[in-house]
Amino acid sequence: MCGIWALFGSDECLSVQCTGAMKIAHRGPDAFRFENINGFTNCCFGFHRLAIVDQLYGMQPLRVKRLPYLWLCYNGEIYNHRRLKDHYEFEYQTRMDGEILLHLYNRFGVEKMAYLLDGVFAFILLDTANRKVFLGRDTYGVRPMFKLLTNDGFLAVCSEAKGLHQITHSMTEPVEIAPFPPGHFEVFDLKPTGKVTSIQLDRFHTCTEEPKHAIHDNTRMLGTGFALETVKSNIRLLFENAVRKRLMAHRRIGCLLSGGLDSSLVAATLVTLAKEKQLPYPIQTFAIGTEDSPDILAARKVAAHIGSEHHEVNFTPEEGINALDDVIFHLESYDITTVRASVGMYLVSKYIHDKTDSVVIFSGEGSDELTQGYIYFHKSSLPKLTQPFHCVFIVSFLSAYVTSLELRVPFLDHRFTAYYLSLPEEMRTPKEGVEKHLLRDAFKGLNLIPDEILWRRKEAFSDGLTSVRKSWYTILQEHIESEVNDSQMEKAAKLFPYNPPTTKEGFFIRQMFEKHYPGRSGWTPHYWMPRWIKACDPSARTLPIYKPDQD
Repeated sequence: MCGIWALFGSDECLSVQCTGAMKIAHRGPDAFRFENINGFTNCCFGFHRLAIVDQLYGMQPLRVKRLPYLWLCYNGEIYNHRRLKDHYEFEYQTRMDGEILLHLYNRFGVEKMAYLLDGVFAFILLDTANRKVFLGRDTYGVRPMFKLLTNDGFLAVCSEAKGLHQITHSMTEPVEIAPFPPGHFEVFDLKPTGKVTSIQLDRFHTCTEEPKHAIHDNTRMLGTGFALETVKSNIRLLFENAVRKRLMAHRRIGCLLSGGLDSSLVAATLVTLAKEKQLPYPIQTFAIGTEDSPDILAARKVAAHIGSEHHEVNFTPEEGINALDDVIFHLESYDITTVRASVGMYLVSKYIHDKTDSVVIFSGEGSDELTQGYIYFHKSSLPKLTQPFHCVFIVSFLSAYVTSLELRVPFLDHRFTAYYLSLPEEMRTPKEGVEKHLLRDAFKGLNLIPDEILWRRKEAFSDGLTSVRKSWYTILQEHIESEVNDSQMEKAAKLFPYNPPTTKEGFFIRQMFEKHYPGRSGWTPHYWMPRWIKACDPSARTLPIYKPDQD
């Protein structure tokens, strides 16, 4: 991932403001640039680079000689950039995939530019000739972007909210820092003073629609109709293509492997396609957990089956607890579920960054939301037509905060998700007591992954880190019991009137959040909990329908 940051119409000296850009230095360890905009002394770009494609000419803001009035600062990967370049006969100046945005915008405007992009992205595009600023973000919000806009037209944009938290502005009241909506673009008029006025905010794509860039896709024609064998064949074809297109990289590729269905399908397909492409190195897979965790044991079986170079990252309860402060700082959230799950992700990401040369990391993220994989979907009471939109609601706000790595999520491929959500409701719901039955059935009999993994029950990431005998949430709660007393809990609602914590764990996490981001409780609009079932804790292991796999 890279870090993007920009200001338009700052009332404060830019040399003071630019300290905000350094808050996201972890996103791009390879290089940093801070650049004023010609003719607008109170406007600037900041960029932290993680070099994935075109290591020579990849710095930003990106400008090309043919289009000197355009400035681009973006974080993402555009998988169809070569196909679009060839189709429209654009003349490139660099080998950067992001250069396609400049050419598409120049020829078609921002809306068509956005919907032709097959990839993940967050962009800030400046057109000084027409005095316009454009913002845009991919369909699922895989690449994060936040916006601060004051009433007098000062605009600040950053990959993470922390880069805007201490920005100086002329308003007397705090100004909202909000995530830019996924699947949208926004247009601003740029005034001579550098201030802006928003004139258009529109959606360019929804995940239930076949993407318009599909006309430039090289995937062979899909079978028509909803016959089971046809659907299963289409799922395999689209999924394999989703993994294949994401092999675009000049850095080493690896894969997170929890031993669950989703990460195992991604890892197995990745290893197969890497051999087909003759990558000059073996694919590294990474699992994390305590020594007796079900995820560690399952991932070990998958790695042996697919032949990856496997790494096991063991952590102690103390290491997990000690990571909480850093995790909450990076997450910018006090949601209990998110914090629990992110400890493992943070520790394994840190291991990958510190101990290996893998930089581009594949993940099975997004599948549970798309394919109704959480076990509480067994109890869903939503009408048939609205279930897909619950999945869409969850998926659309996924963001990856992985330290100095590039995360790739094939399950959130535009064509794959649009097709899967177009299927009849009865094909997508749990069957025979098994969630994600259709996805499992599509890969049955192929020996891609072991059968016991193909049909392994869902184990939430934060739960699978530790054994069933003592779950990660139990370890956390036992530690926090001595850190928060009953007197503090009695004052919780007064101390934290917005989203007041109701448990000691919630109180402990909220204290850490407020230390880093005082006054920003609105960044977590609600606490996540399983739906359609009586739940007192977000852990799947506390639900009455939870059944651990028997070894």
